[in-house]
Amino acid sequence: MDNDQLRQARERTESPTQPGECLSRQELADLVNQHIAVHHETQAVTDANYIGKLERGVIRWPGALYREALRAVLGASTDAALGFTNRRRTVVKLADVDRKQFLRSVGLGVGALTLAPVAVRLQGSEPTPVPSRVGTAEIGQIATAAKVFAGWDHTYGGGLAREAVQAQLHWSAGLLDASCDEHLRGPLRSAIGYLAHTCGFMAFDAYAHDDATHAFQFGLACAEEASDWHLRAKILSSMARHAIWIGKPDQGLTWIEHALVRTDRLTATERAMLHTAHARALAKMRRTRDALAAVGRADDAFAHTTPANDPPWMAYYDHAQHVGDTGHALFDLAVHGHRPLDATARLSDAVTGHTDAYARSRAISQIKLATLTMATGDPAEAAVIGQAALDIAGTVRSRRAADDLRELSRYAHRHSRTPEVAALRQRIHTVVTAS
Repeated sequence: MDNDQLRQARERTESPTQPGECLSRQELADLVNQHIAVHHETQAVTDANYIGKLERGVIRWPGALYREALRAVLGASTDAALGFTNRRRTVVKLADVDRKQFLRSVGLGVGALTLAPVAVRLQGSEPTPVPSRVGTAEIGQIATAAKVFAGWDHTYGGGLAREAVQAQLHWSAGLLDASCDEHLRGPLRSAIGYLAHTCGFMAFDAYAHDDATHAFQFGLACAEEASDWHLRAKILSSMARHAIWIGKPDQGLTWIEHALVRTDRLTATERAMLHTAHARALAKMRRTRDALAAVGRADDAFAHTTPANDPPWMAYYDHAQHVGDTGHALFDLAVHGHRPLDATARLSDAVTGHTDAYARSRAISQIKLATLTMATGDPAEAAVIGQAALDIAGTVRSRRAADDLRELSRYAHRHSRTPEVAALRQRIHTVVTAS
């Protein structure tokens, strides 16, 4: 049953960014997160999807901190005023029990099966057994699963298949205890580490940050045990990107400098990837000269790339990815006064170069390009770029892309009187709310 009381309370509350409009689900989520951070010094990760579950009645009794924050934001005096009920304390009336017993006694109990929660019936009670011995076939299947899921992530984002990858990783980790020929131990750990990286990055994209951290750490341990320097570099690079994204560029810098040890063991493409991540961390810390030097090192390494020498997980790092990632680093410098032309050129090149298989990367680069143009160039042109980015972003389930759209809307705020910009901000609001 829908929680109409909560929905109506939200709709009675005015949006802080859209005067005259009601509070969106994402805006409510953001205010809840802010309240918890300010009053309890705890980071919460409420999002529009969670608010939707509350309003649809999927979750009837959120945690105490969330109930407190929702009461404060929506001006409610009690949990009941927002439609929250604790089912575990609900009293079952005798009449109801007698009715159910009557239905069972007259043979109508079968119909009750159709009313049971579908999710419970789908959980299953027969998990796939882990083989007692592992060979090349199982190792190949794990690597294939990692590659397939990584491709899904690049195209559709981490929001749809993350649980499937987690389940596959949990099962695959059990293979570490199975018997295996000694010469296959390293490849087994590398394959599982590759899957762990895929799982971690999908969790990162979905803002399941704790899950991402745990998966990356497990994958790194697999890479270290396998003495797989290539996988080690990839996982440390993603750990750095994750740290930078969540506002910890100093931690990201530490991870990436750890990865840059013994780069002579890595391919040119891998070195380019690491120097790019290095540049992104330095740019976030506003170390302009160092960031520009890191971009130069990345360009030099990429000039010598030989894709045939790269491990399978590096297939994504082509010219479009390189100019997009370096363009992101230069973006952080450009919005703070450094010349924007190089960042604009690189982001434009990335948008043109990304294929449909990398829809998320194309969308994010195009959103960044629109934001940079909005901040330093013609706002009407930026609105056109932003509208094109929204056409792609609407097909991708990525919390990172959604946050970049919010950033674009913030930069566009001062140009709101321009009709094209006003239309863009309204569409961003619609897309982000729906996601």
